Amino acid sequence: MLDTNMKQQLKTYLQNLNSHVELVVSLDDSENSQKIYSLANDIASLSELVRVKEAAENEQSTRTPSMEVRSVKKQTSISFAGLPMGHEFTSLVLALLHSGGHEIKQEQAIKDEIAQISVPLNFEIYISLSCQNCPEVVQALNTLAAINPNVQTTMIDGAMFQEEVSQRNIMAVPSVYLNGELFAQGRI
Repeated sequence: MLDTNMKQQLKTYLQNLNSHVELVVSLDDSENSQKIYSLANDIASLSELVRVKEAAENEQSTRTPSMEVRSVKKQTSISFAGLPMGHEFTSLVLALLHSGGHEIKQEQAIKDEIAQISVPLNFEIYISLSCQNCPEVVQALNTLAAINPNVQTTMIDGAMFQEEVSQRNIMAVPSVYLNGELFAQGRI
């Protein structure tokens, strides 16, 4: 899935991991599932601290195909329903690094405030892989999820999950839902 140059760059970044990360993949028979599985295995081949795990029947994602970046140590979860390539590849790399214990570049007071969130927050971020504003929103919300296990985020590629986009009448990206309700649209 990743070319040699991209693998080398990613391998360098993954040297910053200091705790284990699981890539939990939820797959079906589609070509997109094969791509996600290939990407997960490419990433795992670059670091001993990353392993791929197929989702068990009872932990299947509500969206398939998808890949969940899970911190084994902190029990945090950042999901990608779709193939996080193009502009979203950086979001995936940061999710890996932050889930693996690499320092999050944010003021300590803000990190402390995020850590105090005590209610479950489930963010769903509908994106387009060609959207230039989407990664900033995805990365900001992923930071919350990397710090606090009460916060879950899922990047959703609208092109891959068109039925959901139609059902929710999403006309612009990024569109952010919080606990099932529209929270924000556009760059936030």
